[in-house]
Amino acid sequence: MRSRLFILIGIATLSLCLASCSTVSSTIGNLKPKHVETNVLSGREGANGKVLAVKIDDTNMAHPQIGIEDADVVYIEQVEGGLTRLAAIFSSRLPTDVGPIRSARISDIEILSQYGRVAFAYSGAQKKLLPVIAAANLQNLGAQAQPPTIYTRDVTRVNPYSMVLRADLLMAKIIEKGYQVDTAKTVGWSFGKAPDNGVSTTTATMHWPAARYRADWSTKDGCWLLFHNSNPNVVRTGKQLCPTTVVIQLVTITDSEYHDKVGGVTPFSNTVGSGSGFILRDGQTFAGTWVRSSAAVGTTWSDAQGAPILFAPGQIWVALTAKAPDFTYPMPQASSSATK
Repeated sequence: MRSRLFILIGIATLSLCLASCSTVSSTIGNLKPKHVETNVLSGREGANGKVLAVKIDDTNMAHPQIGIEDADVVYIEQVEGGLTRLAAIFSSRLPTDVGPIRSARISDIEILSQYGRVAFAYSGAQKKLLPVIAAANLQNLGAQAQPPTIYTRDVTRVNPYSMVLRADLLMAKIIEKGYQVDTAKTVGWSFGKAPDNGVSTTTATMHWPAARYRADWSTKDGCWLLFHNSNPNVVRTGKQLCPTTVVIQLVTITDSEYHDKVGGVTPFSNTVGSGSGFILRDGQTFAGTWVRSSAAVGTTWSDAQGAPILFAPGQIWVALTAKAPDFTYPMPQASSSATK
């Protein structure tokens, strides 16, 4: 009888141990770090989804803009009259609304070709440029061929600053129709620790003939607070745009064969070849050289010794300008050992 009792106690003890071990094993399994996907365009946490490129108005009347805070990369391009327009690249995050949407320009085709076959959203283009866009390696999804449920109107804005893209519906249509749109791939730059040869910088001011951007380093936010024509660059949500990396790419800007509807000559920003510029990250400026051997490949950046200049993970803004920027540097701090 006693031996039978010992056997029953042993079985119960073993069962408790197995249950406990199973619980511990399950808990340990849940503590294992899960794989987090990193977007190759911005280096931030997020999927490498299909690439959507959207043309956005950048005049004073177009602000506050919509949805740009979710872009992985934003290009500032010069257009007619020395004004600027944006090309926003989305892959890791997709906002519901983006805008205000404006027309395409010849520079877009060369800029976007390094991303592969992208979904290209824009309000329209001059008649002479439309066949060039149609022949390019991109999925042409301009407003002229899409319903008003996708290219909507914001009744609180006046034309031509009222067109808003329902980006979610456009990307759903791409999937439904089986349109060929590439997922994000590297476009030349990579991410990592900042080099040791940076120059501490408080502010960088970028110039175009009729527009200006300023980037102020925010230690608190760990990014560059943007100002457009001296005003805080705030989007519709009230958030001030603050990329972690600002690229100032000095390019040659020449007159193209295209004109806008009032006869203004469309400028062309040459982004193939090589040139100089600056990378702003972590409150520092790094002078560098950019190289892009053909339209189909990405743009690489290197320092004077030929080493790559790594970007900080997060949103990237690329300012395509022909004029060198102005920099403001921190004021020297008094030495603690100074004689009293």
